[in-house]
Amino acid sequence: MPDINNSAIALSDAQTLTNSILQQLNSVILGKSKQNKIALTCLLANGHLLIEDLPGCGKTTQAHAIAITLGLDFKRIQFTSDLLPSDILGVSIFEKELNQFCFHQGPIFSQLVLADEVNRATPKTQSSLLEAMEERQVSSEGKTLTLPSPFFVIATQNPSQQIGTFELPESQLDRFLLRISLGYPEKSAERRLFKGESGRGKLSALTSVINAEQLIGLQQTSKQIHLADSIIDYLQNLVAYTRNCNIFVSGLSTRACLGLIDAVKSYALIQGREFVIIEDVQALFPYLVAHRLEPINNIIDPQDIGKSIIEAVSVD
Repeated sequence: MPDINNSAIALSDAQTLTNSILQQLNSVILGKSKQNKIALTCLLANGHLLIEDLPGCGKTTQAHAIAITLGLDFKRIQFTSDLLPSDILGVSIFEKELNQFCFHQGPIFSQLVLADEVNRATPKTQSSLLEAMEERQVSSEGKTLTLPSPFFVIATQNPSQQIGTFELPESQLDRFLLRISLGYPEKSAERRLFKGESGRGKLSALTSVINAEQLIGLQQTSKQIHLADSIIDYLQNLVAYTRNCNIFVSGLSTRACLGLIDAVKSYALIQGREFVIIEDVQALFPYLVAHRLEPINNIIDPQDIGKSIIEAVSVD
């Protein structure tokens, strides 16, 4: 592997690394190569990932596999209705030896944080993630503490109709760059799971494919991917449609637009290209909009929102 020392990686080396990452993820999360690619795209774009699905479909296993594969310091927080913000951020404890209060960092101070079943916590506890996800810092008792770099949140959530869940507010959802759903495995992949070929039991055998410094290098390389004016025009047309079509309660935010640009560049990098094409935008757009756009009167299935917008906006 190239020694990058926090600098950008050559495109050929970057594709070799991303291929190795995806190969390992696909060996654990069987039959979900597309979702693994979208997850890697999200992290290379320095974004946070939301995984929504029924319990027992591999959400937590995927997050563990990503942390190990990318060589990141990892903490898992199980969100429950009695979880407090201090359980995430940390708390000050009086130290008799020092005769003063000392802040003890919570699990948020990790390079990759798994917020497991995030919508089972109360809105007050959910909101404790807002500053960390947006500004990569935590404010406590008048002090601002910087989080590690890189820093990612991978959150899993169960469908909102399940018992004991609290829907994430729009401000929280907008901080997740992309949302994926694993779904039930295909028959052949599930049979391999039944035979013990992969799954959570294989996590202990995984090793790091890259380290944190190399990950930062890949992120820097993705920022150098060329984005033509014609692609920007297409992106703006998609965004303008969400704001002006009178189908959604509100359109895409500026944060979402900037995130989409970073995401399509990262996706192009994984594809081994130095430039973004229309197909990159169309491949990622549905994963960016489904959790952000609320149709008026539920006239569109949330799973079809991205596809319907792409069909409605012409490619000039």
